[in-house]
Amino acid sequence: MDQSTRDRFRYFLKDSVRQAIDFSHTDQNKGLAPPPLEKPYPVHAERIDLVPAAELHNISVVNVFTAIANRRSRRVFLPDALTFRELSFLLWATQGIRKIAGPGTAFRTVPSAGCRHAIETYLCVFNIENLKQGIYRYLPVEHQLLFLSQPEELSKHVAQAALGQDFVGRGAATFIWTVVPYRMEWRYDSAAHKVIAIDAGHICQNLYTACEAIQAGTCAIAAYDQKLMDRLLELDGNEEFTIYLAPVGKVREAAASR
Repeated sequence: MDQSTRDRFRYFLKDSVRQAIDFSHTDQNKGLAPPPLEKPYPVHAERIDLVPAAELHNISVVNVFTAIANRRSRRVFLPDALTFRELSFLLWATQGIRKIAGPGTAFRTVPSAGCRHAIETYLCVFNIENLKQGIYRYLPVEHQLLFLSQPEELSKHVAQAALGQDFVGRGAATFIWTVVPYRMEWRYDSAAHKVIAIDAGHICQNLYTACEAIQAGTCAIAAYDQKLMDRLLELDGNEEFTIYLAPVGKVREAAASR
């Protein structure tokens, strides 16, 4: 990599872009309505109620200190299913809404720049009790799952889209996070994109900790075939596209790997 290319990519990590933006011209300051908290869905779509957050407070089998101390990237999963309650907990822990503060604004279980929350959560479900295999989207406002599709050989397809990393399709479910960039651009214009990446990190770290709390494991994945993963989720690849993913499954301590 030559120095000019290196400098161009390093610039993305800096906040220098903020000094080049006239924030009076952002869509927010022009008075345009904020984008919605989540993508719309068909009125008659199949939706499944998750276990309410109020019923999840005692799900952890370890304390916070132990969950953080035991955090590992785990790539070997047991054949055991995750319970529906455990899945509800993981979704709430990573994108759950604590309070809706106004149109387009909600306080969640993870931080987000400007409270914009540009990330959507999809699930490839393989082995969850009382839930059929298939692709789902989490609806944080309703705390529901939205059934999307049931492709054949789903585990094979998600592993291929993850550049042949087979373990991505061998857990109980694979979380796939996508971004709707305009939710952040509405407020921050071209300064949006660095903080979108930071937000994705917040979400995945919560998943790690929540998994350890229920004797499950996960492994963050940032290497994937963009077109294949977007096609699997039926995304347009521009207004919404994949940004991060992580398989989840039950684990033994001896199966852990860094």
